[in-house]
Amino acid sequence: MDLATLIGVITAFGIIMASIIVGGNPSDFINVPSILVVCGGTVGAVLMQFSLSQFLGAMKVGMKAFFNKSPAPEELIETTIEMANAARKGGLLALEEKDTGNPFFQMGIQMMVDGHEPDVVRQMMTSEMTLTVERHDVGKKIFSSIASMAPAMGMIGTLIGLVQMLANMADPKSIGPAMAVALLTTLYGAMIANIFATPVAEKLGLRSNEERLIKSMIIDGVSGIQEGRNPRVIEGMLMTYLPGSKRKTDDEDGAE
Repeated sequence: MDLATLIGVITAFGIIMASIIVGGNPSDFINVPSILVVCGGTVGAVLMQFSLSQFLGAMKVGMKAFFNKSPAPEELIETTIEMANAARKGGLLALEEKDTGNPFFQMGIQMMVDGHEPDVVRQMMTSEMTLTVERHDVGKKIFSSIASMAPAMGMIGTLIGLVQMLANMADPKSIGPAMAVALLTTLYGAMIANIFATPVAEKLGLRSNEERLIKSMIIDGVSGIQEGRNPRVIEGMLMTYLPGSKRKTDDEDGAE
């Protein structure tokens, strides 16, 4: 699990739950009709904007915010150089039994071994990268929509509760509890938006950018291997994907 996401979830929920427990009875913050209004209304509104398959797929993609960890670019560069050296010594067929540890990289290696032209390999890998990033972008849009709809549904639930409260003004003792229940829907909507949907949407955007970077590195590496470029040239080309500080460190390590 991604450490930053884990720490963030525990911190956000922990502080809120601690405030609820210290401030009074936690059961006062549970109201089933309010939960149904916010959760059911949010899901319904989001489904009106996207297809069912996109919505269900977004839930699967959303798990990447918690459990997916992108491979380190430095490790990919090392693997690419190893592959390039093996290809120069024994030809592309020497890569057939090599395991890169990355499905996308492995796909490119296999297409090279199968004898596809460099342009075809690059085109197919680029298309695969584009489709993957597009799926992640749809997932981000869906979670962003949840973040927008949840507070709105919370406000709608609050208005419903206020109308019901005002309709029973004859009983002053019921006003306080009714107001508390009305405000709970706003609380639920704000919690769903700010400690779930928005962070997941932003983390998916980060994951999408990371995946685009990693896959672009792999595509360039595979093309360099297939074109028979010198491994040092390939390494220099891939180093441009790294931040300047890491590039400098890697160069110094190589000089040693």
